[in-house]
Amino acid sequence: MERLKYFFLVTDIGFLLYWTITFFGWIPEEYLFKDYHNPILVSWNWSFLPLDLLVSATGFLSLYFYARKNPLWRSYALISLVLTFCAGLQAIAFWTIRLDFDWSWWLVNLYLLVYPCFFIKSVMVKRTNGMDDASTLKL
Repeated sequence: MERLKYFFLVTDIGFLLYWTITFFGWIPEEYLFKDYHNPILVSWNWSFLPLDLLVSATGFLSLYFYARKNPLWRSYALISLVLTFCAGLQAIAFWTIRLDFDWSWWLVNLYLLVYPCFFIKSVMVKRTNGMDDASTLKL
C-alpha cells in the first residue's frame, strides 16, 4: 500500500483538480481536445464526472481505512482501481474510435488505464498468514 497510496493521492486529487478547472473553464484553449465546445462532446466529457468522483471517494476512503488499520481499505482500494481502469478505458476507446491521437489527452488516460493493472492482484490477494490488516501489507 505504500506505493499505491501515492498513486491514489495523485489520481484522486488530480480528478478533483481537473473537474474544478473544467467547471471554471480554466483549461487554456490550446490544451482543449478537438471539438471541445461541441455540445455532444461537452456532455460526453461531463458524463465522466460521477465516475471520477466515485474513483476519488473510494480512493480516499481506502487511504482512510488503511491509516486506521481497518481491513475495509482493501475493498475500497479494489473498487477505486477497477473504476479508474474503466475511466481510462472508456476515454481511450472514445479517442480511438474518433481517430483522435492528441498525446496530451492520451497520456493522462493511458495512466488511468495502466497503473491499476499493477495493483489489482495484490489488493485482491489475501495474506496466507491470516493477517489482513494494514500493518502487515507491503505492496
